[in-house]
Amino acid sequence: QEWQNPFATWNPRDFCNISEIVLPMDTYWSPPIFFLERVNGQNPELNYVVLMHNGSFNSTRPYQVTLTCSLIILKFPFDTQMCNLSVASFLYPVTDFVMKTRRTPAEIMKDSKSLILTDGEWKFTNLSIMEFTAMMDDKGFSVVTYVISMERRPTLYILNLILPTCALYLLDMAVLFGPSSLEEKINFQIAIILGSSMLAVILNNSLPTSSNKPPIIGTH
Repeated sequence: QEWQNPFATWNPRDFCNISEIVLPMDTYWSPPIFFLERVNGQNPELNYVVLMHNGSFNSTRPYQVTLTCSLIILKFPFDTQMCNLSVASFLYPVTDFVMKTRRTPAEIMKDSKSLILTDGEWKFTNLSIMEFTAMMDDKGFSVVTYVISMERRPTLYILNLILPTCALYLLDMAVLFGPSSLEEKINFQIAIILGSSMLAVILNNSLPTSSNKPPIIGTH
């Protein structure tokens, strides 16, 4: 965060050429912000701000939050999702408090990818920023929304679910139209049903449940 305070300025020549100082966060006014989609999180412990001689404040506060995100899992595990991270302040109307982004989406994406140290299930593909005014009780409030696009990595699900399921169906067709006796076909069909049931249990535990439409892989 960066903001200006014209009442907190000084001439460095009058104070031993000191051009910046570090102060506790509650020494001066600081912009209060909220994450609209926040469910849970940890408040930052770095409650300090850098004050420049020209009245410019700079505060870097790392937040770790859990956000809600509406998922569309119809194409699971080949799905892409878009989640919003909205930053707002409903204590001051837009006539007194306006938020602007300092960096472009491309710069933010580059920094985000450099900070992601684990090769997890999701891959960030795009980031866009929306700055708008939200109306509440006939008052406008400044809101900045980061729209994050993510793509699921399906390799694990292909190896553990899709390929074994296809193999069972191919074996089922081979035995059904093969020259085996009826008794052997029945025994093999029972084994295939048991294997399909085990895969169904694994699939049920792996599928996300936060969607109104079930994924196509779960309906087959």
